Amino acid sequence: MKTIFKAFSKNLFGAKYERLTRTIFIYPILFWGLYTADFKVQISPFILYLMVTSFTAGVMWQTLSSEDNAANMQNMIMLPFEGREFIFSYIGAIGIYTFLTKTMALLVILLAVSVWNRIEILSSILCAVNAILMAAAIFSVRRYWYVGTLWLTVIFVSIFFGWEKLWFIPMLSANSTLAFLLLQSTNGYTFYFQKSKDSSTVRGRKHLFVWTYFFRYLKGHKNYLMNIAIMWCIACILPLFFQQLDSLFVIPIGFAILSLNTPVCILLSCDHALEQAVRFLPGQKKTFCIPYCLFIFLCNITADMFFLFSWQIQIGGVTVLMVITAIFFAMQSAVFSVLLEWFYPIRRWKIESDLWHHPRKYIVPAIMLLLAGIVGTLPLTAFVLIILLTVEVSALLIQCWRC
Repeated sequence: MKTIFKAFSKNLFGAKYERLTRTIFIYPILFWGLYTADFKVQISPFILYLMVTSFTAGVMWQTLSSEDNAANMQNMIMLPFEGREFIFSYIGAIGIYTFLTKTMALLVILLAVSVWNRIEILSSILCAVNAILMAAAIFSVRRYWYVGTLWLTVIFVSIFFGWEKLWFIPMLSANSTLAFLLLQSTNGYTFYFQKSKDSSTVRGRKHLFVWTYFFRYLKGHKNYLMNIAIMWCIACILPLFFQQLDSLFVIPIGFAILSLNTPVCILLSCDHALEQAVRFLPGQKKTFCIPYCLFIFLCNITADMFFLFSWQIQIGGVTVLMVITAIFFAMQSAVFSVLLEWFYPIRRWKIESDLWHHPRKYIVPAIMLLLAGIVGTLPLTAFVLIILLTVEVSALLIQCWRC
């Protein structure tokens, strides 16, 4: 069991666990920097528990379903192994990776900007452990998706209504035990995630149009579609948090938040074969980058339109200037995202989860937040936005015509 665990952990953390050492070294610096900034927010405990549970379960599921992790898994299952030892070595390595490199970062940020007691910290850690075991257990029976959906719903409802009850911590412990027992009776082969046929078909055919590639790629990666759907849900909910503020100031901030759509902005980084083809074949720079920019723009503007429709329904007062601002922010974030992918692709990543949570993902939203502050404080910039938008759209149309 120790040998199998070491094999999986070295694949995740590096041959000498250098990635784990570097990450643990960064956490005190991050905590101290945020703590000394004296920026405090009030977060209800049940919000903390929901954030930790959903974030940890999402990262765990994404790691289990990663294609790169599946390739390593394929090599391991070719060797003889004991079922329980293999499963708990595999789940233990991925669980430790998820908690120490992802969940711990979230907890460090939340603890630095808010005040918590020991019970709440303990409950948060227990929520993370419960989410790791639950995600693994549901992944092992993913064919029966309705069972996993019902199980998750019960847990989220229990957190929402029972976070301050005396039975909350015993309930989490019992649920973790249930997931542990379910994993004990699971076959190790159930964790081998095979690559979908749609994805391999897209990579194998060279004469597909670029747009066909994008939509076929999304079809072959259901987690990308799920992330887009989550962004649409966030777009519908955002007006609830902004309704007490000035619309001219917060609506651009909403557009900046909705530009944080990581999966569609890392297509070159996550597919080395595609990147090599785009970079080395003649004429591929314009042929790929311009449709890629328009594709990200389509994803961004859809979320922005959901945000404006929700704002109109709940608050009202959506104007033509707001629509123009949405188009500008969607286009500008798409241009920045493509430029980052082209000039600064992400290298040396182990599994797909590293791409989704790479610090580079915050560069474009940070730039857009700065633009949102400028647009919100200087109304005269609306005319500048219109001019810039016209220039960008004209340049893209000319480039598309030449291609």
